[in-house]
Amino acid sequence: MLMSVDDTLPVPLYRQIRDQVVSGIAQGQLEPGMSLPSVRALAADLGINLHTVNKAYAVLRDEGYIYMKGRAGAVVASPLDADRADIAQVEQSKMEDALFKMALAHRARGGTRGEFLEAAAAQAARAYGVMPEEASAAEKRKEAAAEKRRAPARAAAKAPTGAEGALT
Repeated sequence: MLMSVDDTLPVPLYRQIRDQVVSGIAQGQLEPGMSLPSVRALAADLGINLHTVNKAYAVLRDEGYIYMKGRAGAVVASPLDADRADIAQVEQSKMEDALFKMALAHRARGGTRGEFLEAAAAQAARAYGVMPEEASAAEKRKEAAAEKRRAPARAAAKAPTGAEGALT
């Protein structure tokens, strides 16, 4: 798996590395038992400080995605590891809390439950690699819902006000 970082992004470099490793695991590019590049090798390849890579690996280890195997370095963990199951439960709880907060914010801005679910489903489709035609159907439904919301505002803008209606 080829990794890269972009120092112009607002995302910290260690987080970019972490996100790429998690994505590689999710997409099957990195399988349990596979070794990741050494801290020094990856830092040299990316042209960054080795402490940045070390921090990324520490975060991945703490989240249960990898484990450190002495001189062999960082190794992709199995999803069946007991420690990882506990971490997964904590992560599930964090995800549910984050989704709840996003749903409340969406509702406070006047969004509907259907719109929120549609957006969440579209992002899940991206994460799980749904076929493009399925994703485009979701986009079409999203655009239709947005158009439906805009229609009353356009109708109100076109309707004559009391003074204009009296002149015609």
